[in-house]
Amino acid sequence: MDAVAPDPAAWPAPAKLNLMLRIVGRRADGYHLLQTVFQFLDRGDWLWFDLRDDGLIERASTVPGVPAAADLTVRAAHLLQRAAGVRRGVTIRIAKRLPMGGGLGGGSSDAATTLVALNHLWRTDLTLAELADLGLTLGADVPVFVHGRAAWAEGVGERLTPVDLAEPWFVVLIPACHVATGAVFADPDLTRNSSPITITDFVAGAGGNDCEAVVYRRYSEVAAAASWLAQFGQARLTGTGACVFAAFSDAPGAERVLAGLPTGWTGFVARGCNRSPLHEYLARRPTASI
Repeated sequence: MDAVAPDPAAWPAPAKLNLMLRIVGRRADGYHLLQTVFQFLDRGDWLWFDLRDDGLIERASTVPGVPAAADLTVRAAHLLQRAAGVRRGVTIRIAKRLPMGGGLGGGSSDAATTLVALNHLWRTDLTLAELADLGLTLGADVPVFVHGRAAWAEGVGERLTPVDLAEPWFVVLIPACHVATGAVFADPDLTRNSSPITITDFVAGAGGNDCEAVVYRRYSEVAAAASWLAQFGQARLTGTGACVFAAFSDAPGAERVLAGLPTGWTGFVARGCNRSPLHEYLARRPTASI
């Protein structure tokens, strides 16, 4: 992650970027068919898991606007507990650093970290594929965080093919608004019939984000951020927004751009990662003791 962990027990829940997003169709149930490319960032939320013997699952942190019962971490813990027949419980603490509604996958990443961490701590021994299947019931982005590899994704985002990408430095801007994903996907002006492309096409420069025009029209703050960032590189929307990003070849160049942000704007610099910081952390942990 972008900073030293708060303590050795803190589990990372990294952000992601959608490096491109094409909507190539729609299923009969209304879900949109996508092509997208996910890459992780060395920045995200931090989670702690304190095991308990009474079987209860609780969230000890306050997350503004998200009741504990609706929190994806709590739901993920209950899901794994039921699926694996676990009798132990857990108290979950969260240090939120990723904005809600920003397109960085914070809630999905928190859920994936919960599944991966508790699979380890509870010794449930589910495979990553099994955890990803559980995660898919919580959200289409959860499986990529569970698997922990940069990926080309299709379907609703659940059909993943690992890809090796350049790992540049990104400037990510955080407009002061919350983009409602449902409203973007329901917008009548959204492009829903882009022609499918291949991984080779993407590597050659094809891609874009079909949600950009709708988001920029509906949210002037996002359009302004993209316009400003485009002075320095190719500015893109991640997912359905609100965050926009541009890639740079080195950290000093990215930091210089960030240092010039207009007064009152916020953002950060982070490194792209093909292997999730969550899995880097898991590989360093000793075997859990009960």
